[in-house]
Amino acid sequence: MAVFSHDDEYNSQGRELREHGTAAFPIAIYSGDWTESSMQLHWHDEMEAGFVTAGAVLMYVGKEKIILSKGDGFFINRGIPHTFLAADEEESRQKSLVFDPILIGGRFDSVFWQSYVQPVANAATMPWFTFDRGISWHKDAIRAIESAWRCCQNAETEYELDVRHSLSHLLALLKRHLPVEHPTLVRKISRDNERIKIMLQYIQDHFTEQLTTSEIAASVMISPSECLRCFHNTIGLTPIQYTKYYRVQRAADQLLATEKKIADIGSDCGFQEMSYFAKAFREIMGVTPSEYRKNHPSRENV
Repeated sequence: MAVFSHDDEYNSQGRELREHGTAAFPIAIYSGDWTESSMQLHWHDEMEAGFVTAGAVLMYVGKEKIILSKGDGFFINRGIPHTFLAADEEESRQKSLVFDPILIGGRFDSVFWQSYVQPVANAATMPWFTFDRGISWHKDAIRAIESAWRCCQNAETEYELDVRHSLSHLLALLKRHLPVEHPTLVRKISRDNERIKIMLQYIQDHFTEQLTTSEIAASVMISPSECLRCFHNTIGLTPIQYTKYYRVQRAADQLLATEKKIADIGSDCGFQEMSYFAKAFREIMGVTPSEYRKNHPSRENV
């Protein structure tokens, strides 16, 4: 399985840089095949919704690890770190759309924004949601996502209105089923989300160095124990586990893009010992660095 970081598409905080759609129509559709690839943990200012079209998809969002089967759908709120992987060695495909909620809400003082978009966009207790076709309103939500995706793909006359209608229906359903929020919990979730973005940036800026939890915690002026709690509550990993994961991602990129010696790549990515690099790489990627370089489809003609 390949992991592509696409450094030109993300900044050091993991924020996605590419534009989704245009200023006039801020939405873009994507087809993801995770059988041979995945993406780095990232986030964007837009909302994302999608559905699984084949096999099973492993979705990491916040601290949760969710397996989505064919036909299941999902919603990810803006600013929430997430990524997708194959759930097993079989097919793993999905379709998704990423959209700026201003497409539905229009002006920030409009009734559409204040009554329908803002309650969902600012819902700290709904960073993400998954849909199961066995539940009636979930089925309606999946249909809305599928309809919006097809309209974007076909781009027939006046399709923009149909896309807006489908996504408006999706947000209305989500708003109708928002969990009850406790003010203290809302503040805590928002604070943790902001902290984790800064700490991820620090790790990605210094991954070649020998990092400690104390150093990562210092980047947002909190204690090591608070740093551990924040990582656990937001992405479900320790700071050191995430650092290892990110280093392996960067090493995988170099294995495919360069002819550098494997030991040099490991050293460049912060692994001081070749044996530990090989062990960490196999643990995350399922193969050794040499097997990954030799057998990856993109290297067939090299």
